[in-house]
Amino acid sequence: MRFLFIIVFAFLVNNPSKALEKDRAYFAGGCFWCVEESFEKLNGVVEVISGYSGGSTENPTYKEVTYGNTGHFEVVEVIYNKNIISFEELLKNYWINIDPFDAYGQFCDKGYSYRSVAFYQNDKEKKFNKKVVTYLREFKKFYKAENRHQNFYKVYFQNYLRYKKACKREETLKEIWNK
Repeated sequence: MRFLFIIVFAFLVNNPSKALEKDRAYFAGGCFWCVEESFEKLNGVVEVISGYSGGSTENPTYKEVTYGNTGHFEVVEVIYNKNIISFEELLKNYWINIDPFDAYGQFCDKGYSYRSVAFYQNDKEKKFNKKVVTYLREFKKFYKAENRHQNFYKVYFQNYLRYKKACKREETLKEIWNK
């Protein structure tokens, strides 16, 4: 029995695929409820948090970001295990879930805070050579959105589906990406 315990312990200690190496990535793609849903479905994503980034106002509220002049965007913080999913895979998921050609927002949400932004934290993440209207910005700080915005698509599922359908998000994405 002791021998079996030693074998199992050695396997767990020496198996790097089981180690949780967390990293964070930040994306804005219009309504953070929809962006949150698209990332939470990915294997290797530990948590997705809705919030705000890119502006100058500290600890902004949803109302301030949407109707004020904070300079912030609706952003999701994606916490992921880099041993399971890479930043590049997150970026691929991001692109197929936004409209990178809409300079005024995303789908039915229009305005500065709803524009698409891929935030970078180092030079490797900064490389991008396509001509789209999605901003590429250096990440500075993330502010978590109010609790009612966290997991909105799960908690208010019916309302979320009505919103998503009314905005024609799925149809627009199919049109753009030929899905």
